[in-house]
Amino acid sequence: MSRREIRERIFQTLFCIEFHQKEELDEQLLYQPEEDEGEDAVYIQNKVQSAAEKVPEIDEMINKVAKGWKTTRMGKVDLTLIRLAVYEIKFDEDIPTGVAINEAVELAKKYGTKDSPSFVNGILAKIA
Repeated sequence: MSRREIRERIFQTLFCIEFHQKEELDEQLLYQPEEDEGEDAVYIQNKVQSAAEKVPEIDEMINKVAKGWKTTRMGKVDLTLIRLAVYEIKFDEDIPTGVAINEAVELAKKYGTKDSPSFVNGILAKIA
């Protein structure tokens, strides 16, 4: 699986947990697609759990820079993409900032609204 596909799976899982209790995270991780096996599945699970644990801290960072757009008002797709990118920028030393931003914008084009790519890019530019 490519790095982009792995990041997309991480995004999808983080998006799903937006609609469930945080305590159900382990159960949500059991419902990964069959192609997510071996090292990739373990990597995805570890990243999702780590990012999910940091959500309060990440949301605080987002709320500081998002003028007029608190996390409670943001669309779930945009918010999840921003959270994932902020996690990668601030807590994952293996991923360069530019890559995290670019990948979030690309996923916003695929999953978000027509305004999502610029919104996601604007928030992330302020955080980076």
